[in-house]
Amino acid sequence: MGVEFIERFVEKVMPCIGACALVLAVTGCVETTSEVAISEPDPELNFVRGYRSDVDECQLVGETAFTVEFLDDAADLVACPTGSAAMTSLMAETGALVITQTNSFSLFSIHYR
Repeated sequence: MGVEFIERFVEKVMPCIGACALVLAVTGCVETTSEVAISEPDPELNFVRGYRSDVDECQLVGETAFTVEFLDDAADLVACPTGSAAMTSLMAETGALVITQTNSFSLFSIHYR
């Protein structure tokens, strides 16, 4: 095979590979190790308000015995219903990764400085 053929092949395939990677990242292909996820029942979470708006399913979370180790003075701690559209859009908008999960919620630390 000639170099030109390989170059054209790579030019055509790379956008598809990039699109596939983006789709996987945005659709919530997030695996949590057993050390991070906890078992039933969900721990107490202190929901303060909707994170991006009053009606946002993703909620700013305050301090509780469970969340204290995840709080950061340079970040917001946000909980979204696991697998929800709100969670997917939050991850796409902020690039945030899941820092821990309960059975119902995925928590994110979103840095603002």
